[in-house]
Amino acid sequence: MAKERTGLPPTGGDSPRPRPTTPASARTAAVTDVVSPDPADTMSDAPPGDRAGTASEPPASTPPSGSPAEPAESTPTPGSSAEGAVRRPEGPAREPALVLLARVVAAAAGGVLLYLAFPPLGWWITAPLGITLVVASLYGTRPRRAAWLGYLAAAVFLVPTLSWVRTIGDDVWAMLVAVESLFYAGMAALAAPVFRLRWWPLWFAGLWLAMEWARGLVPIGGFPWARLAFSQGESAYTRFAALGGAPLVSFAVVLSGALLAHAVVSHLLPAYAARPARAGAVRKVAPVALAVAVPALTLAVPHPGDEGRTVNVGIVQGNVPGRGMYALGDEPAVVLKNHSAETERLAAAVRAGRLPRPDLVVLPENSTDIDPYRDAFARATIDASVKAVGVPTLVGAVVAIGDTERATRSLVWDPVTGPGAHYDKQNLVPFGEYTPFKDIVLALWDRASLVGRQSVPGTRPGDLKMGPVTVGAVNCYEVAYDGTVRGTVRTGASPIVVQTNNASYALSNLPPQQLAMSQIRAVEHNRAVVTAATTGISAYVTPDGKVSWRTRELVADMNVVTVPVRTRETIATRVGALPEWALALMGVAAVGVAVWRGRRQGDRTGKG
Repeated sequence: MAKERTGLPPTGGDSPRPRPTTPASARTAAVTDVVSPDPADTMSDAPPGDRAGTASEPPASTPPSGSPAEPAESTPTPGSSAEGAVRRPEGPAREPALVLLARVVAAAAGGVLLYLAFPPLGWWITAPLGITLVVASLYGTRPRRAAWLGYLAAAVFLVPTLSWVRTIGDDVWAMLVAVESLFYAGMAALAAPVFRLRWWPLWFAGLWLAMEWARGLVPIGGFPWARLAFSQGESAYTRFAALGGAPLVSFAVVLSGALLAHAVVSHLLPAYAARPARAGAVRKVAPVALAVAVPALTLAVPHPGDEGRTVNVGIVQGNVPGRGMYALGDEPAVVLKNHSAETERLAAAVRAGRLPRPDLVVLPENSTDIDPYRDAFARATIDASVKAVGVPTLVGAVVAIGDTERATRSLVWDPVTGPGAHYDKQNLVPFGEYTPFKDIVLALWDRASLVGRQSVPGTRPGDLKMGPVTVGAVNCYEVAYDGTVRGTVRTGASPIVVQTNNASYALSNLPPQQLAMSQIRAVEHNRAVVTAATTGISAYVTPDGKVSWRTRELVADMNVVTVPVRTRETIATRVGALPEWALALMGVAAVGVAVWRGRRQGDRTGKG
């Protein structure tokens, strides 16, 4: 008989388990309830949640059938537990209803804990705990059951986390959650056989990373929102971003949670482990100790220090009159007027000595609702406010491209020469800035017509020379995309400047979630991040991820902040996506190994 194995390598010898002395009725119950995730425990290729017999399987020293010493054990009667132990069952054992209910509750509770980790609550410690419950719900199930449990956990997590989408419509919110939850369901189905392998917490974390990578890629350009890394804006895991970017932060959180789950299934729920854990303090606490050690490893992550340079950045938040889908209001040029007026107020505060003189000023995305290239009034209004402040100003504008298209643009406006260098947004918001499958969508949804002109993406990074520095312009939705931010930082730009328009989502959980992304980016690339938003949250994040200054929402506000200028790159900036690819590939490869081993065991059973 093959030796029994647990998910982590044993710390002691693999001595045979003592012969069970429980009554036959108790062993029968064990056959029904026990889950054996390791294919070496049986010669059957049945999935772990549906196999029976490992708990009461006789050891290799069992006397031969007919031995007078133990006739009751050596001659199983039809339907007895002993028979189930030595013969492959005709069909999968049905899991008790209470166990299935426990799985459902654990999956749903795990989804709730994942949501609590994200802003505005931001209870980051609940993220690994949520993973623990999700993994415990999946452990020992067939792929089909794992898939719908994973879908349930994802839906419970994403429904409140993405509630800001309700501004567009409850139907859009529901469809987005439904589609995104499919990724989690697929990941859970693939994870089911992986739980049979040693060191499965590592492989599961790799699979989770592969799922987040896929979510950020498809469909329609991907949707990288609600990645676990973005719940860790300022936590014990944040510094991993400097080593492997946002993907490594997600991986570390999942690994901690999976290690805790290993402890749960191996020690608190021994009937559902590969075998009950042997006595010994070290063996019992090892998974928990490793789970705690994961965030402690951030102390060894190198991070470049200060370089002794600073720049004064003015930040303007002009506010808008409307809310929701009609946030810009129906009064022409009101958004432009608000931001120009707030820029002039900043200039007055500088002249009065209440604020230091800025070296540059940043306005939000859509800080003008009229194209300054085509409208003389818009051009004159912006020019007057920039001349008042007297320094280069980054203006957010939606500008026409030909007769039918447009671009979301970060435009450098000089007080002497006027509009100059610019950056066009690369990652566009589907159904917000352009309409995928335009003819079909416009025929089905009237709201799609609100997009108007279709935006076209930019093709180059956002390094823009402004006064004494070259800033790295990132536009709103783009802060969620690893490659876009990394490409801009690799030009040497510093600080990162995020122009954003959250007016349609004011007072929802979107602005604080976006701010947490800026915190991760600051640590990931050793850069200060300055955010200017139309309605908030405008903020300044230090290179170590701390929010040094921020505005309230739905108010006009401005300030001048002194931020460090750093140009040294982190390891994450240099290596790029390599850690993500390696860890994700590791998880996918583990699936292949688990399936191959399962089939191999099945072949052996057939030949036996």
